Amino acid sequence: MISGFRKSLRSWATLLLLFLALVAIVVTGFGTSGGGGLGALGGGGASPTEGQLATVDGQPITAEAVSNEVSKNFQALRQRLPNADMAEYLRQGGFDGSVSALINFAAMRSYGEARGLVASQQMVDRFLVNRREFHNARGEFDPDLFRQFIQSSGVNERVLREDIARDLMRQQLLDPVGLGMRVPQGVARAYATARLERRRGAIGVVPIGAVEAGINPSDAEIARHYAAHRTVFTVPERRVIKYAVIGSEQVTAAAPTEAEIAAVYRNTPRYQQREARTLQSITFTGANAQATAQAFAQRVRGGTAFLDAARQAGYAPGDVTFADRSQAQFAGLTSADVAAQVFRAARGSLTGPVRSPLGVHVIRVESVTPSAGRPLEAVRADIVREIERRKRGAAVLALATRIEDQISEGGSFEEVARAARLTIVTTPPITAAARLADGRAWAVPADLRPLLAPMFEADAENPEPTVAPIQEDARYALIAIDRAEPAAVPPLTEIRDRVRRSLVRQQALARARQLANAIVARINAGVPPARAFAEAQRGLPAPEQIALRRFDVVGNNRQVPAPILALFRLRPGTAEVLAVPNNGGWFVIAAQESVRGDLASAPQALAPTQQQLQETASTELQLQFLRGMRLRANVQRNEAAIAAERARLAGNLPPPQ
Repeated sequence: MISGFRKSLRSWATLLLLFLALVAIVVTGFGTSGGGGLGALGGGGASPTEGQLATVDGQPITAEAVSNEVSKNFQALRQRLPNADMAEYLRQGGFDGSVSALINFAAMRSYGEARGLVASQQMVDRFLVNRREFHNARGEFDPDLFRQFIQSSGVNERVLREDIARDLMRQQLLDPVGLGMRVPQGVARAYATARLERRRGAIGVVPIGAVEAGINPSDAEIARHYAAHRTVFTVPERRVIKYAVIGSEQVTAAAPTEAEIAAVYRNTPRYQQREARTLQSITFTGANAQATAQAFAQRVRGGTAFLDAARQAGYAPGDVTFADRSQAQFAGLTSADVAAQVFRAARGSLTGPVRSPLGVHVIRVESVTPSAGRPLEAVRADIVREIERRKRGAAVLALATRIEDQISEGGSFEEVARAARLTIVTTPPITAAARLADGRAWAVPADLRPLLAPMFEADAENPEPTVAPIQEDARYALIAIDRAEPAAVPPLTEIRDRVRRSLVRQQALARARQLANAIVARINAGVPPARAFAEAQRGLPAPEQIALRRFDVVGNNRQVPAPILALFRLRPGTAEVLAVPNNGGWFVIAAQESVRGDLASAPQALAPTQQQLQETASTELQLQFLRGMRLRANVQRNEAAIAAERARLAGNLPPPQ
């Protein structure tokens, strides 16, 4: 749930956080002490005090806030790249990006608050109340679900609310900046014409397999290669892990009773006859909320359509329309009293102004839809399965809790597992990437897969057994580190074949590069690509002829292979060498012909080009506005504290006491 919730809340991070924090920092030094940075801008004022990395108009940016931001952003990266490494993330600017992003957020908030824009506690509450993640089966906001979310995800509620407040402020300040951005059609036509350029050329490859034959290094060469590349052959730390699965096969659960079936049927709203209403609802907050709501209601009662009046008040139809809501669902969005009044009202009638803890509401009943419900016999099988699932889950959880208690009372892994009749599984020594000492991949059992990363994050010096979830409320594991083997370089006698393969591959790569360079030289001298390949060495694969439009390459929103990009970059009649991924050899790219684009032959290219340019221009405008807000702010950076905190997170300094 947390990843989806974060994604919906922080979708704009692609625009600001990742762009400013990761790309601009690494490339231009934006927001750092580099030449393009903004850290030195702003007037005088007090420097950050101890424990603060920066201040923005007096607002502190603390080490704790930056550490939390780094952690959140790294976890978001791990959702997309599970093997992402924190050390590499920090080296690529993740820490400096988080500092810069927090300074930007603070500058944006300061700018907005100075102009009367706020993200109030009430606005944050309303945002949370409207999240489906926190609605129960009746569609109502459930505080218990919210608390469970906070506890299970490890999210600090204060930090979560700050994230929401930032996004609400962003909506008010940055979203309107890019609205209505138009790129002249003449500009779009020029870009579209350039994108319709046609290129013809050839792309060939010189694979290392074509030159490996005959490479037979001596024992002395192998020994020298081993000595020169010891770090390459170092086997990372390996751990032997033992675990025992706690699942439904270890428990029994009583069959559902008729009383239990009837209770579930009676308390499940979707099975019961109910009435759903589509409502148009607007909520006013602030000191003048009552008067504003009264004026709005008078306009509607005077003949103005509700949606037209909402537009005049600055709301889109989607903001005020709530389709097919039950009384309980609408009560979760307003209050029980407000929902009761609305569900007593007739179709087409207007209710309000009426007050709830969230503000003053005006509601119109757009439509009323009755639901006949479903008879018990039609849903009995579903109810029985659900009750059985719940009982099995409760029994598994009870067993896991009992085992956890026994471990905490001093029971050993083996004692507790035997007492619960669990099957103990022990892995071979494996790395965090699930590889054996010889580099071969080890097939990770499905039950162990979600537990492997945590077991390599655990302290091997204090290998206490623990109970960890495999599938929440359904499957757990008693798991422990049996032993850890430190990183080491195996003796040459144990890995001689691996070292020899590495040396052969290295020499073959160098020979393949020489051959590719010779082919490029002949093409640049006027020899056709196919002939240059055929005459270079027998057995080389012939180059492939390529004919593409630039639009077909860059207009499909996918990553473009480097050889194709090179084909459009090269001057016709020239060639160049590019590396094949994973040291597989060398590409030879030869550009042979370029034909200017003709928009008349593909008029459909104009509209998407203009749309992409407008989106880019809108994004650029928002970024410039954000930069302007930061330039106006009094930004003070404590570079010594920033450097110390960066080093601490990278593991070069002990954590503060």
